[in-house]
Amino acid sequence: MPIPEKSRLHPAGVTLAEVLRQAPRLSAVRRSELTVGDVMVVRTRNSLYMLRADAHGYYHATGGWFDRKGLSPHRIAINGCTWGGAIIKVDVLAACGLCVEFSNRVVTSPVRAIVVLRAATFN
Repeated sequence: MPIPEKSRLHPAGVTLAEVLRQAPRLSAVRRSELTVGDVMVVRTRNSLYMLRADAHGYYHATGGWFDRKGLSPHRIAINGCTWGGAIIKVDVLAACGLCVEFSNRVVTSPVRAIVVLRAATFN
């Protein structure tokens, strides 16, 4: 089910007040919502990522930075999502308008759309 882009943040100029105002209304996929085998497709401003949930909080990542560096598929953790600065939501894997931060410190451009494919739907 696609999650529409609702937020049009400009990461370089987001105030704490704006973060607090927007946080409760984020169109997001939370860490607790994915189970092993689920696939999250994330379209950012600049790239497309496919992230398949693995055990123990890891994901098999393809696309975007991982493809450009010849690392796909790459097993990695996701730290959370940021507004482009130091504030990170560690309970969120991807949210429209925010940037995904991977455990190797790679930060995506802002997320535009997210689709979650449940493992149970695969043959």
